[in-house]
Amino acid sequence: MKKIFLLSFLTLSFVFSSEITAQKFSGLDKSPADISTYPSSYRVADKSARVIYSRPQLKGRSLSELAPAGKVWRTGANEAAEITFYKDATVGGKPIKAGTYALFTIPGENEWTVILNSNLNQWGAYSYDSDADVARVAAKASSDNESLEAFSIAFSDDGDLVMGWGTTRVSLPINF
Repeated sequence: MKKIFLLSFLTLSFVFSSEITAQKFSGLDKSPADISTYPSSYRVADKSARVIYSRPQLKGRSLSELAPAGKVWRTGANEAAEITFYKDATVGGKPIKAGTYALFTIPGENEWTVILNSNLNQWGAYSYDSDADVARVAAKASSDNESLEAFSIAFSDDGDLVMGWGTTRVSLPINF
């Protein structure tokens, strides 16, 4: 009787444990998610801002075909990028309350329009609604000699938001 009980217990244990280990996990995302913070040092606990975004790759394509000039772009890949201000800030000269906003851009040759939008959890810019815009500000666009394969967002030492892809660099002044 004890042997039958033990055998039944081991069989059930194996069935349940094999179901747990049989879980399928997806492979790496082609445009992995990333986070940039200001200040960027991991040793600073009191952050002023954070951007969560996905990093598409050029893979032989041009920036203009992936983020066309004059059209609202999700600012990355997959879900629309989101920026969180932990403190009130001035973005491109406009006051912005602490909070989380979807981050869209409209690429241009010498200037990009940066849009802070109150609708969160959006996939791409497909459901973008300008009625939910909190601010639209101009950001200076320039070129760099170094080409970046992956779209990148970082904060400069003084808190400006800098986006780069290919040889394009876009700088948005932010003051905290």
